[in-house]
Amino acid sequence: MVTADNESQNKQTKGSPNLNLKGIAENTYDAIVIGSGISGGWAAKELCEKGLKTLVLERGRQVEHIKDYPTANLNPWDFPHRGRLALKTVQENPIVSRCYAFDESTQHFFVKDNEHPYSQEKPFDWIRGYQVGGKSLMWARWTQRWSDLDFEANAKQGIAIDWPIRYKDIAPWYSYVEKFVGISGNRDGIPHLPDGEFLPPMEMNCVEKHLKSSIEKNYPDRHLIISRTANLTKGLKGRGPCQYRNLCARGCPFAGYFSSNSATLPAATATGNLTLRPFSVVHSLIYDEQKQKAKGVRVIDTNTKEETEYYAKIIFVNAGTLNSTLLLLNSTSARFSNGLGNDSGVLGHYLMDHNYRGHISGQFDGLQDSYYYGRRPAGVYIPRYRNVGHDRQSSFIRGYAFAASGVRLTGNVTTEAMGAAYKEALTKPGPWSFRMTGMGECLPYHENKVTLSPEKKDAWGIPQLIIDCEFKANETSMLKDMLSSGSEMLEQAGFKNITASDNNQAPGLGIHEMGTARMGRDPKSSVLNANNQVWGAPNVFVTDGSCMTSNACQNPSLTYMALTARAVDYAVKELKRQNLS
Repeated sequence: MVTADNESQNKQTKGSPNLNLKGIAENTYDAIVIGSGISGGWAAKELCEKGLKTLVLERGRQVEHIKDYPTANLNPWDFPHRGRLALKTVQENPIVSRCYAFDESTQHFFVKDNEHPYSQEKPFDWIRGYQVGGKSLMWARWTQRWSDLDFEANAKQGIAIDWPIRYKDIAPWYSYVEKFVGISGNRDGIPHLPDGEFLPPMEMNCVEKHLKSSIEKNYPDRHLIISRTANLTKGLKGRGPCQYRNLCARGCPFAGYFSSNSATLPAATATGNLTLRPFSVVHSLIYDEQKQKAKGVRVIDTNTKEETEYYAKIIFVNAGTLNSTLLLLNSTSARFSNGLGNDSGVLGHYLMDHNYRGHISGQFDGLQDSYYYGRRPAGVYIPRYRNVGHDRQSSFIRGYAFAASGVRLTGNVTTEAMGAAYKEALTKPGPWSFRMTGMGECLPYHENKVTLSPEKKDAWGIPQLIIDCEFKANETSMLKDMLSSGSEMLEQAGFKNITASDNNQAPGLGIHEMGTARMGRDPKSSVLNANNQVWGAPNVFVTDGSCMTSNACQNPSLTYMALTARAVDYAVKELKRQNLS
């Protein structure tokens, strides 16, 4: 891998104090990838392995695998606040502080509230990670395939537009990606949650097995399975295995989980075809009016604000859902006055996030003689059971799943309040607890959108994003059923002290924002075609969450990775046919 040198980046041409005008040839590559996160890393790997000299542009800092995981091996007592956030940090960062993964051990991987501000018409918590690897360093690693239940839903229900692909189009790419990533899981034979290429599954603990037995006895159409997780239960391609520390979001020195830093970027580096340029904010894509293609990108150095242009035959936009759409909206020309590929006017619209507002918990009195080994970095999963098979709900369409886990609480404190007896009680295992979080599908609404501010600009002179998004009646009706049916399953299994609550969190905090540059069959109603090409700029591909036409109720990252590998394969074949040159 070549890493662009800051000194050479900052050279300026005499007479142009703010503009870098280095020769076009020196700044020309076969391909450019914007973003180095979970989809950008895959684009880089696939392009490099297919022989293309590839420039990866990352707006944040370099993060080298192992070297730049400063908290990976720290103990709780090594942190000044024992892992909790300082009050000042919370006060200065009310948005990102709401993220479950943002704490004293991981805060260096997250964008702080004042670093890249945006405007909210309605509450929306935009959680970001600006560094090499992006949020692939902190993601939850749960990976499920979609099925035709998801790809066909829009068409069958007359919602938004139809997906231009079906499961058969992406299934081989799911397999291709899973074999490289390393997904631990079980082949469960659930038609609407297709099985994949799995490493051995992690094991359920006894209270999870108890609930599984109860659910499948009392509800024949429901399942409780071990989560399908991108943690390696055995070594793969020199990575792992997982050490069961459950400290993944700090960065894993054992490469026990999948990230761009530990897997795809090293694979790209090994080809000798990768150039990685951190501290590179992409301002816009440059459109060639005569060739009707994009010819390159305008880049602003994150620190010096110096401008440079880079050129390539193929450009992959993988900056993360909202930043990718911001970039397309800001890429105006005589041909595209409202943003690149925006003949339809839908660019920026149909923003979605999963509804994670529903939380259920309960305690179980039995199994007091049992415990578990290690800190499993996974959980259990209850796949969608509403509006599938014979189930039909009248109050909402689509469905939801549950991410869950059973744990033994720490400390069997009863009446002790202080002293030696209290200290001793804290060392004893407490009761079993089971916690469930619903993940509800959000319908694509035209009025859920992002636009560019006509007045406010960020530190790099790029318009700030305005986000206008909310959950609506279908999502809130689904939430009521989620809380009711989840509580019922726990009660049926003998759990006590059951609580069900709506935490009223805003969209965005699910960190599954998607849509705003959707795929479709017609340039009059979509931004991308079935191969993730921008309509009107066929050498530009967008394969991160912005391309999604609906959002189902599965964790989406596996689908982003599969779509990216599929799109690169198509792009390189088209390039060889000279259809993109």
